[in-house]
Amino acid sequence: MPSEDDSWMYEEAGPVSRPYTVTGGRTRPRGTRYFDLVDLIVSSARQADTTTFSPERSRILALCRIPISVAELAAIIGLPLGVVRVLLDDMLHENLIEVMEAPRGRVTDQGLLRKILEGLQAL
Repeated sequence: MPSEDDSWMYEEAGPVSRPYTVTGGRTRPRGTRYFDLVDLIVSSARQADTTTFSPERSRILALCRIPISVAELAAIIGLPLGVVRVLLDDMLHENLIEVMEAPRGRVTDQGLLRKILEGLQAL
């Protein structure tokens, strides 16, 4: 008989599924596209029948009505980043989303770097 200390474990967590079940067992995106944490994702103009989507894919589409970063998606949905990247890759290949890439390259603003350093030192 479970003790009272153990009774909260499953009821509090709700339905639990392993991340690989959400991605169909895949751990990497099919394509060569890498989703950076700060890339912005927005739903495309393509209309899709969302009744056949998984709850995770439906939630991503709902959140992407306005541009949202990959990191924010993972945090809001509560899935590991790798799982979100696999789902986004699938949705990109189905033309359900569009990606607005964050600028890549060196940060040359010395003032910004100085403020970051000061902030880190203050911790």
